[in-house]
Amino acid sequence: MKDVQNSCDERGIAIQKVGVSDVHLPFLIQTKNGSFQSVLAKIKLTVNLPQEFKGTHMSRFIEVLSDWSQKPVSAKEMEYILIDTIDRLHAQSAAIDINFKYFIEKTAPVSGFTSMLDYDCAFSGSLTRGQHLNFVLGLKVPFTSLCPCSKEISCYGAHNQRGIMRVKIKHQPGSFIWIEDLAELMEAEGSCQVYPLLKREDEKYVTEKAYENPKFVEDVLRDLVLSLRKVEGAQWFEVECENYESIHNHSAYAAHVETLK
Repeated sequence: MKDVQNSCDERGIAIQKVGVSDVHLPFLIQTKNGSFQSVLAKIKLTVNLPQEFKGTHMSRFIEVLSDWSQKPVSAKEMEYILIDTIDRLHAQSAAIDINFKYFIEKTAPVSGFTSMLDYDCAFSGSLTRGQHLNFVLGLKVPFTSLCPCSKEISCYGAHNQRGIMRVKIKHQPGSFIWIEDLAELMEAEGSCQVYPLLKREDEKYVTEKAYENPKFVEDVLRDLVLSLRKVEGAQWFEVECENYESIHNHSAYAAHVETLK
């Protein structure tokens, strides 16, 4: 049958990214303990398209993703996925975004009860033929913050709120950080961690811990930046912190981007 996609296009426009998006597939994500976690992934996979070709072969993207959906994936495998894509599509570059919910077991601080907390996670990779993989890990982590100003001026208690930290981090070639380790690093910088399951003794603990560790959104962000600077092999990171205010109808927000030497 005639290959229309490979026919000539005379408009002289090369397309940087063309492919498939909003692909939902089960994926296996490698865990720190050496096993894997099955997740439902939302995926975008693209390649470059030279100006002389009318279109790309969309079915080949699904072929690549279907093959890789049965193999545990981490940063190293992201490179193989993109190499596979470049080879099958006869492209010079390819890019992929994999977004998924990742679950980590949390232990309540006093009772010791365990439960699973969900984290929004993203693997983003791009590769040009013959070059190193450009891989970025993205993670969104909930936390509790308590307002230092409220604590200082109030006779009874202080207002607190749940917040969200968002981090994107890029490592030097050959280096990476596990999702579990990045989550632990981030959670340490709020007034207190968030737990899915708390008994009364745990609730007392987290309330008092937050009260003893008040932080503005600016404090959380700055402390997180200091911790990310110490991550071995880190090359670049982007941080956002947002507090969903309990006494205002708006959020408090701070952001920072940094390239490391």
